[in-house]
Amino acid sequence: METILLVEDEQSIRQMLEFALSRAGYRTLEAGDARQAQSILQETHPDLILMDWMLPDATGIELIRHIKQDDFNSDIPVIMLTAKSSEDNKITGLNSGADDYVSKPFSPKELIARIQAVLRRNNSRQTEDEVIVAQQLRLDKGSHRVTIDNNSLNLGPTEFRLLNFMMENPNRVYSRGTLLDHVWGRNNYVEERTVDVHILRLRKSLAPWQYDRLIQTVRGVGYRFSPNE
Repeated sequence: METILLVEDEQSIRQMLEFALSRAGYRTLEAGDARQAQSILQETHPDLILMDWMLPDATGIELIRHIKQDDFNSDIPVIMLTAKSSEDNKITGLNSGADDYVSKPFSPKELIARIQAVLRRNNSRQTEDEVIVAQQLRLDKGSHRVTIDNNSLNLGPTEFRLLNFMMENPNRVYSRGTLLDHVWGRNNYVEERTVDVHILRLRKSLAPWQYDRLIQTVRGVGYRFSPNE
């Protein structure tokens, strides 16, 4: 079931959207402001975002630009929902990285059709280039799945992003601070100890296949992914 994140400060609109989307077969997540949306995106990777232009703590435009600068969320398509319907506003929204623009008030049926069209386009862009392989370890960025010998690993979103970054940059040693910048983002104030906790969780998930040995500790420096170990 595909998941859609609703970023909308008006609860009545969120409720209406949740009802329409659930009837169409989608799972929904809800955020009332930009801070909540960013928190959700740290823990989940929705298939699409419905974004209101005006939020209490930021504009939808600012939030879209932030998302598109995030290596691990930049592939999520975004549809803007707003009462700003002038041509200039639409151009601004699309230039910020939005995939489509729906003016309020809107028909739920039309919105569902637009969501389906955007998801089809986004799925068609996914290619084998989004798959990283190390021995029998396979990470599929498009579907956000990790498998070993066709066995699926149940990784959390942060462990997925951490493994993704390390597999894309093999045989290089990264300090905890560098991993924080690339995986958690420079605007997240997280202690370096957090990296150790997530490395431990990632190794635990890989251990049944002895693939935990691919993630090596370089004493006094940081961590390295060695695909041929």
